[in-house]
Amino acid sequence: MRDSVLWRKESNIIMMLAEVLHIDAERALNLFYSTKTYRQLSDPQYGLQLMSDKYLVENILAELQ
Repeated sequence: MRDSVLWRKESNIIMMLAEVLHIDAERALNLFYSTKTYRQLSDPQYGLQLMSDKYLVENILAELQ
């Protein structure tokens, strides 16, 4: 169950990235998977799974700058 919740969270983040950056979902997906935030989100020791999707999108945007 935890995997499906994380999968939904990642999907929401990807769609939010696509909307904010005005890019298609596939490009947002590739961008998301290349970030440090994604790697940390995948590792429970960082606790990013508990953060809001909006916070994580803002974190990714800051990382990209």
